[in-house]
Amino acid sequence: MNHSFLQEDFLLQNAAAKTLYHDYAEKMPIYDYHCHVSPKEIWEDQKYENLTQAWLYGDHYKWRLMRAMGMDESLITGGAGDYERFCAFAETVPCCIGNPMYHWVHLELKRFFGISEELNPTTAPQIWEKTKQALQNGLTARKMIEMSNVALVCTTDDPSDSLEYHRKLAADGSFQTRVLPAFRPDKVLSPTPEYLEKLGAAAGVEICSCETLLQALGSRMDWFQKNGCRLSDHSFACIPWRPASEEAVEQDFAGVLKGKTLAGEALERYQTWLMLWLGREYARRGWTMQLHLNALRNNSTRRFEQLGPDTGFDSINDRLLAPNLSAYLNALDRTEQLPKTIFYSLNPKDTMMLAAMAGNFQSGVPGKMQVGSAWWFNDQRDGMEEQLKTVANVGLLSKFIGMLTDSRSFLSYTRHEYFRRILCNLIGTWVENGEYPGDMERLGAMVQDICYRNAVNYFRM
Repeated sequence: MNHSFLQEDFLLQNAAAKTLYHDYAEKMPIYDYHCHVSPKEIWEDQKYENLTQAWLYGDHYKWRLMRAMGMDESLITGGAGDYERFCAFAETVPCCIGNPMYHWVHLELKRFFGISEELNPTTAPQIWEKTKQALQNGLTARKMIEMSNVALVCTTDDPSDSLEYHRKLAADGSFQTRVLPAFRPDKVLSPTPEYLEKLGAAAGVEICSCETLLQALGSRMDWFQKNGCRLSDHSFACIPWRPASEEAVEQDFAGVLKGKTLAGEALERYQTWLMLWLGREYARRGWTMQLHLNALRNNSTRRFEQLGPDTGFDSINDRLLAPNLSAYLNALDRTEQLPKTIFYSLNPKDTMMLAAMAGNFQSGVPGKMQVGSAWWFNDQRDGMEEQLKTVANVGLLSKFIGMLTDSRSFLSYTRHEYFRRILCNLIGTWVENGEYPGDMERLGAMVQDICYRNAVNYFRM
């Protein structure tokens, strides 16, 4: 590999950026408030036989690139052997110039395995062996978390979850990283009789009406809060907004209990009613609400039927978000029941709108309304820089709560390093251009706030 690639000043293009990163950002703990890792795998201290298991099992980012290379699906989602799949990915990596995957892959190889060579078909055999030895000799899930200096992990959990593994981890004095649940009620918002029966069983409530549904949800939220939960998460193409009478919603819900699938206006009425109740509950409990918006999921019906969801066939939606989002936030704000809220949109066209929308409802808490870290297709250098610049242009970058991992892989914590280098380079460039005083002590504290302390103070978990 070229001697200038991925060295200590990677992405740091001026003296101020280097000072901010190496003296202030680099050693800060990670506060990973949104990810998709399994608490069960953390509790069991997941072990891997090889890098394919750690890298390619379930990573749709890598799968999409391998499909673009024309790889057979057996080399992507399975069927072929692990080494054969690894070699197929190794063939893909050198073609990823300009794609963040090229940086992520080599950051992970360097930080976790001490490997500085490029991954390509020539180096694949020795990299396979070296990483296999490390993985089979102590580089487990917990070790990866510890090596990454992760102070806290928030997983993504269904309301019916027992939180068994969170409780076991909380009682485990040998593991210092806190692992807390986040409340993700997507299945409640698109309900089926089978799911409602499962939720009711978890809550000890027979769900036979809207009132008993709320009783069950309140009980589960109590349980989540008892186990450290202080934030929720929702995924919508667009925030629903179709206010209706309680009688109309009750009638719609009665149909669900009889096996009817809610759709169209009936689904929007139900979701609007429930999201208003949930928003008020979050505010009452001091929780944060996360809204993930404008994803268009399962575009390939053929592949969805073969492989299921989250297999690399989702993309960016282009729904208009502002009117419904404004109406929803305003309804909660009118009665002073608007919780702390983080917006994410998969479509970068929405970032400026969301930043401006956030400014309409700031009150009482520093950075109460947040435009979240560049998400999914946007968590690359250009996307991160644009998100940071937009937040700075329209609000207060100094109050931003920073990066999250949003990954199912324990090796993905190097994305925080990637973000921190981009953040320090952006601020350093402003200093070098004479756009902000070069007070390194003040700027360094600001960078540390964005990397860690703002999130700690914001979520108060």
